[in-house]
Amino acid sequence: MSNGAIPYTIQRGDTYLRICLRYGIHLPALLAINPHIRVEEHAIAGQLLYIPQRPTNIYVVQHEESFYEIASRFRVPAQWLANANPTVNPRRLHGGQSLVIPYWTDERDVRKHAEYGPAQLADDIQRLLQRYPFIESEQIGTSVMGKPIVALGIGTGPFRVHANGAVHANEWITSALLMQFVEDYALHYERCASWQGWDPHGAYNRTALWIVPMVNPDGVELVQEGITYQHPYAAQLADWNVYGKQFSLWKANIRGVDLNDQFPAYWDEEKERRQVDGPSPMNYSGEAPLCEPEAEALAQFTLRESFELALSFHSQGQEIYWNYRDFEPDVSEAWARTFELASGYRAVKLSGSDAGFKDWFIQTFRKPGFTVEIGMGVNPLPLQQFERLYVEVSAIMRAALNGMPAQEWRATAAKQSELLG
Repeated sequence: MSNGAIPYTIQRGDTYLRICLRYGIHLPALLAINPHIRVEEHAIAGQLLYIPQRPTNIYVVQHEESFYEIASRFRVPAQWLANANPTVNPRRLHGGQSLVIPYWTDERDVRKHAEYGPAQLADDIQRLLQRYPFIESEQIGTSVMGKPIVALGIGTGPFRVHANGAVHANEWITSALLMQFVEDYALHYERCASWQGWDPHGAYNRTALWIVPMVNPDGVELVQEGITYQHPYAAQLADWNVYGKQFSLWKANIRGVDLNDQFPAYWDEEKERRQVDGPSPMNYSGEAPLCEPEAEALAQFTLRESFELALSFHSQGQEIYWNYRDFEPDVSEAWARTFELASGYRAVKLSGSDAGFKDWFIQTFRKPGFTVEIGMGVNPLPLQQFERLYVEVSAIMRAALNGMPAQEWRATAAKQSELLG
């Protein structure tokens, strides 16, 4: 291979977008130099690729510009910038001087530019916990294949809010969006800075937010990386997946159970309605409510924590479902309208659906619960939508953390207690 391309052997856990991010190239460039690969297929560990070399990025220093200002502007650690320019004295820059800007990828970049899976989430959580000691973390359970299911908490207030993402495997972008929100919330809180007119310190003292960003880590990994012959469920998955070798349409967990049909809220009726008798990419309710460890972990965590409001993020449709068989409290519609105004999504009174997390939350606690269907298109939603989706998701989250006025909250809580006896 000419043109200075670098040979690279695909590793386990690689995807084409992750490789592109690591080397600072665009996917079309990778495909152009590797005509033997197909972007719609999973990257195969052991396969040889060629990585096109990036052109050198040269920057001309402006008058009175400091070395550290340049490093910050290009989001490059100052030491990396110094290493790339060994003949330059960082303390004696002058206008017109040329600097080589090295390529640097931040852990946060993967959320916006590559598939966000269990490994990326684990690294992200570790980094955030080190950076922001006021963020709490708890492993609430494990998946079928033993991956941790983690909850992150921020805030000390009495109004307790829950949000979860990636209940469905090919909706993994919701995990990246929720983690982006956690980081931005923590950053603004630490800096005592307003966020688009929103007061993070007030929210921190008023509410306690607990997010489970990735309920279905096995399924997410399956959608992003596919299977090899060594996968413990390889034979079963090949049989269950009616879409062939690609798993981009897979919503279920690794055992072919749809986790959002797993909750004990008229589960029998949902199973009968679905008419799916065995493991499948979607819509199989399982053998019994909460028979899958991921659903059981989320249910037990929710039962223990006594949340006042819950949001389950899915994709796609730009809709907010806020009711369930008239079990929802009166305030639920007002919340839905608030989220509608914040995001531009449509608040919808839904019927003919049971056994979802939102359904179970409303029926069990008689408190506001919501399914938020973000974005439009085909799942997995393309990462080109990330920035717009984040505007919408973060607006909903900030609205949720504004909390109900104390007087209204106490009145609603008293009414809920009466309903539950």
